[in-house]
Amino acid sequence: MGNAVPKQYFRLGRQTMLEHAVDALLAAPDLEQVLVIVAPDDIAHRQLPRRPRLDFAAVGGATRAKSVGNGLRVLRAMLRIEDNDWVLVHDAARPCLARDELMRLIDAVSMDEVGGLLALPVADTLKRTADGRVAQTVDRDGLWRAATPQMFRAGLLARALEETRAGAEGVTDESAAVEGLRLHPRVVEGRATNIKVTVPSDWPLAEAILRAQGRWS
Repeated sequence: MGNAVPKQYFRLGRQTMLEHAVDALLAAPDLEQVLVIVAPDDIAHRQLPRRPRLDFAAVGGATRAKSVGNGLRVLRAMLRIEDNDWVLVHDAARPCLARDELMRLIDAVSMDEVGGLLALPVADTLKRTADGRVAQTVDRDGLWRAATPQMFRAGLLARALEETRAGAEGVTDESAAVEGLRLHPRVVEGRATNIKVTVPSDWPLAEAILRAQGRWS
């Protein structure tokens, strides 16, 4: 994002992007606890207001897989969660998650034997390039863009992350880890407004979405 401040602490209105992402999760009454994983040297989170059902753990790792695995261990100690308990993993960089798509994910996946994730069908024509030129037009049929939250049972997710640890660099989300166990997570269609804020041009779009959702102040 071209700023010394980690992007999760950038402000969208009166709140940081992280707070907007947390609020989106807390909108689901069935979620017992939201645990934010931060880096061991992160002190900025101490300045954020505390809320019911929210806690922080400074156990972030060098990769996403390590951070999520460490977070699961904290949850086991904090809440004594069991293997069959559901956990959701969400990106702090997705502040515009809508309550209805979150509840749709929970409703659709809660009876699934594997788990699942929010995703969007690919609508654009896809090109594979080589040396700055089009090498191939890729068939987009059946292709989806993975989003978060992603929802799996704690035991299954912990095992998937542990067994894929050797190739963790290629595990870019929780679904990929579970797929490594030769399982097939359910895909639940989300909203295009659940954007991941990655570059500066995403900032005004996030603001416009939050305003439209009535979440801007």
